[in-house]
Amino acid sequence: MLGALILALAALCAGQSADLSLPFVQPQSCPSSHYYDVSALKCSACPPHLRRSADGLGCICKVGYTMVDTGSPIAVCSLCSRDNQVVSVDGRLCLTCPNCKQCGGSLVQVENLALRTASCQACTNQTVPNALGNMCVPCHETFIWTTNSCTCPSNNLRGGLCFENTRIPASSGSMPDSIWYEMHLQASYLACANTQYSNQTACQLLTNLVLLDVNGLVSGEALILYRNVPAMTNYLPKLFYVDTNIAASLGQTAPKGLSFQKDSQIILKIVKYDARGNFLGWEDVRGGTLQLCPDTQTLLDAAYKFGSFYAQSCTIRVSDLLQRFPEPVLYELFLHYKDNQGQSKVWPVPVRSLNLDRNGLGAGAVRRFFLVDGLTGRKGSLSNPPSSVSYAKDLVLRTYLPTGSPTSEPPFLLTVRYAQAQDLQEQAQVTFGVQYEMNQAARKRDTDIALGVLGSLAVFTAMLETSSWRRRSGLEFIDVVTIVKYLAYFAGALSNTFFLVTYGTGVYWLIAYKGQQSTVEIILPPAGSEIETGFIIYVSCAFALKALQLIHIMMVQMTVSIFLIDWEKPKGRQLPKPAENKPSPSSVSIWRTYFIANEWNEIQTKRKINPILQLILILLLLEVIGIKNIARRDLNLNLHPGSDVNLAPWSPILRYGISISMWLAVGLAQTFFFVGICERFVEDKIKQFVDLCSLSNVSVFILLHRCYGFYIHGRSVHGQADIGMETMYLNLKKEEENLCAMRGLEPNMEVQTFEVLLSNKVRQQYDRILSPLNEVARRNHGGHVDSPTMQQNLKAYFTMNKFLSSFLEHAYKDMDYVVREKLFLERILDFEFQRSDDRSFFYNDERMLFSNVLYYGHELVLLLFDALLFSVVDLGTQDFVLAAIITYLLQKILETVREAISRRNLATKTLVDERFLI
Repeated sequence: MLGALILALAALCAGQSADLSLPFVQPQSCPSSHYYDVSALKCSACPPHLRRSADGLGCICKVGYTMVDTGSPIAVCSLCSRDNQVVSVDGRLCLTCPNCKQCGGSLVQVENLALRTASCQACTNQTVPNALGNMCVPCHETFIWTTNSCTCPSNNLRGGLCFENTRIPASSGSMPDSIWYEMHLQASYLACANTQYSNQTACQLLTNLVLLDVNGLVSGEALILYRNVPAMTNYLPKLFYVDTNIAASLGQTAPKGLSFQKDSQIILKIVKYDARGNFLGWEDVRGGTLQLCPDTQTLLDAAYKFGSFYAQSCTIRVSDLLQRFPEPVLYELFLHYKDNQGQSKVWPVPVRSLNLDRNGLGAGAVRRFFLVDGLTGRKGSLSNPPSSVSYAKDLVLRTYLPTGSPTSEPPFLLTVRYAQAQDLQEQAQVTFGVQYEMNQAARKRDTDIALGVLGSLAVFTAMLETSSWRRRSGLEFIDVVTIVKYLAYFAGALSNTFFLVTYGTGVYWLIAYKGQQSTVEIILPPAGSEIETGFIIYVSCAFALKALQLIHIMMVQMTVSIFLIDWEKPKGRQLPKPAENKPSPSSVSIWRTYFIANEWNEIQTKRKINPILQLILILLLLEVIGIKNIARRDLNLNLHPGSDVNLAPWSPILRYGISISMWLAVGLAQTFFFVGICERFVEDKIKQFVDLCSLSNVSVFILLHRCYGFYIHGRSVHGQADIGMETMYLNLKKEEENLCAMRGLEPNMEVQTFEVLLSNKVRQQYDRILSPLNEVARRNHGGHVDSPTMQQNLKAYFTMNKFLSSFLEHAYKDMDYVVREKLFLERILDFEFQRSDDRSFFYNDERMLFSNVLYYGHELVLLLFDALLFSVVDLGTQDFVLAAIITYLLQKILETVREAISRRNLATKTLVDERFLI
């Protein structure tokens, strides 16, 4: 006994690991001596004394043989060998009939099945006249076998059949309030479970009743009866792959070597059964076979193009669904393919009902499904309208890659979610989709590693920038401001981390998915997956942190300390001495200072690219040329798909990758054109500003931080700049012919721009002089020139001008400075190694780093901010045009705010009346 049990378990395990694929055979392809076995879906040979039935689904007796039909596809036959014997009308018995040749006209062949005789007389109690009245028709076999007559006691009558034993298993399962279940549930069970009948159609009907009970699929009476059918019943269809786990029941989940080429079609076939359990044949899955939404054949067929995500949704009136499906049709889905030997095979596709998941019963997989059922919702009579209609609300075919290597996941899985409608005029929302999945654990791991590594670098970068800021601010201890600064720098560095990871992810999927040329092995993360959701979160974080970085930069730029040093000396005779406590009036013109202040104000928001041109070119590439169509969830690279082509859903990852790539490409092209060509050969506003300072004899002293800033040396080599046109031309000619000194701060040097690292002593003196200037500037908005506060203001201005000019001429030995070159590492790290405790440092700046006080010096930050803003809006709206409009509006708002506050700050710090800033 134990040995037999072990052998049975071994056989069971061996059966689970076998390939479930079977040759694809249709009924009409069976030879004339074979019938089509609907249970095994194959051709089987008929015994020698039998022939194939008209429908090809069974074997019937040849002429001269009696036939007993119990529902089995193979009839039981016996030869009628005597001369006076005839086969009964039902073909079951050999009857002795001396005068049957006389039957005809008003006489019918009346058969006495008990005596096995026949005569031309009235019908017996085991037969009934047929509808035409020309012959006696035998009762159903169940009546004769049970009562030996055409009558049956009510206790033995079930579904129009008569059973000797109507006992069914006791159950507490629920049964729908349906006339269809009342008529057929118990009868189908009794006819299927009774080995005397082995009624195949009844077994099919019982299986259908289990599936049609959507709400009781796992606890209904139909399922309980199905599970109580004896195992020896040969014709009971397999309903479940397994109760809780798909992969465990499938064993090898897919044929080895199954692969699909780019643009190939998924060939699916279905086996159809009507509600009564009758086999309706095979059918190719194409167009609207499984899709309830109407559309053109081309667009419907696009669902089965391998590698292309597909989604179709519509609203249909329930009565229209019933008109298309008056009675439910049940399906079994198969994948049609050819094995390595070229043999045509089909592989069963598991069907997972999401209604089971909703009930907390896991991923149970069944073999059959239906689209619309208005039959089981009828009460009282089948002619009554249904009180409820069940329909497939969501039907999704999921493909798991790689299909060629069997894994724990089936390569194809159909998921269905059923819903019920109580009103025939109700609008039903139905969806059909095709999705693709693959194991994305490696990609998620790579993303996490990249975030960890780059995030660590961001921490150290922010620490270095904060340390540099503390040294440039002359701070010794860590305070609250230092912590805030660190967070601001860290926000910028972390934003770059998120940007690099998300952009790298977008480009990877563009190349890996869209670049597949032959076999499809890589698929995009499905919509709503963990990877896609995380990606959108990372993009949002990158934008939010980049916005904080830009706000921090703007706040620093809008509060910068700036002073315009006028080197012009008075000429001619002195003006009359003013009243006491008033500074002596100067004969030096202020218009040169106003001119430099206006030029500085104009370049505050100058950028290396043209933002409007950037947006126009981006829309031209994405919308007009059609590059945006590459971002769809299919393998097509067609930039202009036709109207008859199905448009796959958008992929946020691909849209982001394409939009950022286009933004960076156009931005880099603009930068190369404007900086590399226009500024070199046409006009360079930044260098022109330095030249204007020299022509105006005005220097610009800028402090970005407390002890760090920039100096633009604008002292004229000719001594004076308040001169006439002729003298100006002569001075310029002298410079062209090298007949005068160089413009640099140091003798025989051309360098006019410097990074400045001041000592604390210089900064303290600077603040001491500037304090009354700031206070007066805050109070004087439209005040009179001769007011006492303005006189104090003028005195502070002249004092500051005198101090800075003397400082630059090395007049203060205790506040001296040295000019030097920055070390290579200092340039790379943007960090000064030497401390400015006892003297200041001027670092030669040939890179025009004073543009860091302007938009111009932070073009990369602005470019990434605009790109991220554009992408975030697009991810939320999936509209590039709207994203461009919102990006432009926000650009103008920030630019307006930046100009307004910087204009006021410039007037406050330089004593240039704001009314002269045009």
